[in-house]
Amino acid sequence: MIKAVDLRKGRCVIHEGELCVVHECHHVAKGNKRSYMQAKIKNFKTGIINDVRFNVDDRLETPFVESKEYEYLYAEGDSFVVMDKETFDQIHVDKDIVGDAVDYLTPNETVTCQLYNGNVISFELPHVVELAITDTPPVVKGSTVTNQPKDARLETGARVRVPAFIEPGERIRVDTRTGEYVERAK
Repeated sequence: MIKAVDLRKGRCVIHEGELCVVHECHHVAKGNKRSYMQAKIKNFKTGIINDVRFNVDDRLETPFVESKEYEYLYAEGDSFVVMDKETFDQIHVDKDIVGDAVDYLTPNETVTCQLYNGNVISFELPHVVELAITDTPPVVKGSTVTNQPKDARLETGARVRVPAFIEPGERIRVDTRTGEYVERAK
């Protein structure tokens, strides 16, 4: 059992007798009124996303989920193939479960999946990944004096704002939770 205030994106809970995955969760506090948790949860069986409001002290049941590391191999149609690092078994993960992680996903990347009754219900990347810059505007002379970031396209196709001195071909570290530039890769 967890308190509703401890809900986070990707966490699995039992809501109204059904297994659900939290897609979004925000703590809302309005002046003198009691605060609450506003969440969007997806029913794992039906795929329906519901908006739910919980009091911060509400208790939610959490199912037993196994957390396991996999290696991402490749995309195949609407699914992504990952391999168990210990048994070398390959499993397909639906693109709905992968979600926004696809923007930072490269082959041979280690990912953490949560399994419930043998089914993958959650897909998480490391907090920081290294990616190559494929395209960015050239450095404008004198623009390094002021700290004005510019757009850059990553090898995965995602866009990120980087400092003016970053050039195509360089490898950078990107925070997968926020999608922000962290630093140059060493």
